Amino acid sequence: MHSGKRKIVLVGASRGIGAAVVQHFAKKGDAIFSVSRSQPMAGQWIQADISTPEGIQSIVNSIGESTVDALLFMGGVWENGAFTQHYDFMTSPDEETRFVIAVNTIAPIELTKQLAKNLAKSDNPRAIFIGALSGLDHSPTIEVANTASKYGLRGAAQSLKLALRDYKIGITVLNPGNVATEEVIDDIKEGRVTEQVPISLADIISAIEWILSLSNTVDIGEINMYQKD
Repeated sequence: MHSGKRKIVLVGASRGIGAAVVQHFAKKGDAIFSVSRSQPMAGQWIQADISTPEGIQSIVNSIGESTVDALLFMGGVWENGAFTQHYDFMTSPDEETRFVIAVNTIAPIELTKQLAKNLAKSDNPRAIFIGALSGLDHSPTIEVANTASKYGLRGAAQSLKLALRDYKIGITVLNPGNVATEEVIDDIKEGRVTEQVPISLADIISAIEWILSLSNTVDIGEINMYQKD
């Protein structure tokens, strides 16, 4: 159970889901390492491009020997024009595919590995990754790189539990549908995606808080979150 100030590494702290999550935990007084390429909303900024080995290493160097109670991987990227009528796989460059998979799949694997010893210092270490419903079986979208990266993230999380079992890190993947970030709201308003009621940021935060509140005897593998029609 949580008591006192937590030490959190939060990836993707400058926009979208990550920006909302980092502001929530900062208001609660938790100590946060905020990883992003641009200025984060709160926390101690670690400026890093997680698509590169150098970016991953800069995060590790910044954290040093500090205890980490939770690794919250809230970052994520997708192809240009993804989830709109303008997306075309055949014109999407290969470099874009590699970038999406590097950020969404490789980075969380490498960060969890590199920070495992920091997490193991906590009484109840947790790693929570943002996946997507498109990463579930029989639920792909035409955005090939993003879908592949989310499938890969789920498999990676399952394998990490086995590979890092001696570190006793609880690893969870949250698979939401569309979340009510500014980008999604703008897409709905401007007709780039179908009219819908996306999942609220408050619900995402509540799910994360619930996972972090559980005792170290409980592990949650995946949570799928669907918006109502």
